[in-house]
Amino acid sequence: MAEPPHATTRLRLRVSPGARRTELVGRYADGWKVRVSAAPERGRANEAVVDLLARRLGLDRNDISLVSGHAARDKVVELRGLGRAEAERKLSRRQDESGPRGPNT
Repeated sequence: MAEPPHATTRLRLRVSPGARRTELVGRYADGWKVRVSAAPERGRANEAVVDLLARRLGLDRNDISLVSGHAARDKVVELRGLGRAEAERKLSRRQDESGPRGPNT
């Protein structure tokens, strides 16, 4: 069954700031592990997480909001306009196509 266009879902993330590169690493418990090159200062790492998710999921940055974990590695983001099944499918497909480190690994 198709999800309504106004669907909203939340994703759990484990974020590693200050990494060599910004990337979606893969599954982490019941969420996803993300590495960002931005430092965890003045919200830069959080902004990098939102940018990465917007690109990977095909969403506008305004449709992604950080719900909890503003100053922690474990975060919860809310996605507006994308249901859980579709978000999981898009994130998983990217992993299947490029692996955890990208196509040139």
